[in-house]
Amino acid sequence: MALSMNVTHNDGLARAGEITTDRGTIQTPVFMPVGTRGAVKTLDTGDLERLGPPIVLSNTYHLMDRPGSDLIEECGGLHKFMDWDGHLLTDSGGFQIFSLEPKVTEQGAVFRSVYDGDKLEMSPEQSVKVQEQLGADIAMVLDVCTALPAPRDKVLADMERTHRWAERSRQAHTRKDQNQFGIVQGGVDPELREMSAKAIVDIGFDGYAVGGLSVGESREDMVPALKAATTHLPIDKPRYFMGLGDPIGLIEAVHNGVDMFDCVLPTRLARHGTALSNEGRLNLKNRQFANDQRPIDPSFDHPLSSRYSRAYLRHLLVTNESTGGRILTLHNLAWLAELTNRMRQAIIDGTFDKLRDEVWATWHR
Repeated sequence: MALSMNVTHNDGLARAGEITTDRGTIQTPVFMPVGTRGAVKTLDTGDLERLGPPIVLSNTYHLMDRPGSDLIEECGGLHKFMDWDGHLLTDSGGFQIFSLEPKVTEQGAVFRSVYDGDKLEMSPEQSVKVQEQLGADIAMVLDVCTALPAPRDKVLADMERTHRWAERSRQAHTRKDQNQFGIVQGGVDPELREMSAKAIVDIGFDGYAVGGLSVGESREDMVPALKAATTHLPIDKPRYFMGLGDPIGLIEAVHNGVDMFDCVLPTRLARHGTALSNEGRLNLKNRQFANDQRPIDPSFDHPLSSRYSRAYLRHLLVTNESTGGRILTLHNLAWLAELTNRMRQAIIDGTFDKLRDEVWATWHR
């Protein structure tokens, strides 16, 4: 599955373009909803089809454990298993190395299953094999994401192991109808980020991700590290910032040349009663919304969510009706998709700095 990246417009470092595969075209910038176990929480595939994201992310670690990659392969692959015709990207299990703290050696990582406590091994080669069984359009290499803050020698060691694992992953990858992305590490050290970007590009991948940011560092530390990485990534390959979903983070990443994003933030906020809006975050459980007849965001008209009043949604949320979280999930994902559409249009129109100022004015609180 040949992948191509065509950058059609620039406004400074910000870029609008198209990623094309045999499955279709993805307009960028693009936000990918997270369907960790093959489903975006509270939504089904019909909901995704109505929302219209061109690409959804699923997780290799969780699907390898439950229901198992052999079973999914027997069912025709992940697209068929979840009945999704759009693009799929599978994470490698690298985030679980960060979040679950398994035993990590040069060979790989040894986990205890989050489901039953059984031993679960993940090497770079095993991650590649599982993702080839799943059949995602884009597969990520296994990496080591350093929890920040961390000493420079720890960041350096994890970065160099990520490079060695990337080489092994590239050598192990055999499925020609699947694209593989490398991952840049290096913490918040611009020098290490530059080194990592050059090393990963030298291996040669179909696209490149920036990992290991938005994991506890300040935005003042994040942006220089991000810029140091993207400066050395090819202009004709997709650039993906892993695990980023807040509006200011997105606008700053696009400002520095990033094309793709994913994050559980919009769905997690929705399940806890928080809506994203052009007014900022709205905690709809608050009493102030008890008799508010306005839609969630009066300035954002979307057929999947704007028919419901804030008062009705508050009622659902405070009475623990799961429908409330479902409606807010639809809204938050639609709102973020619209934000990336606005970014794209602003880049095309040459007004990206104006939109950036607007996002900062609303969300910098």
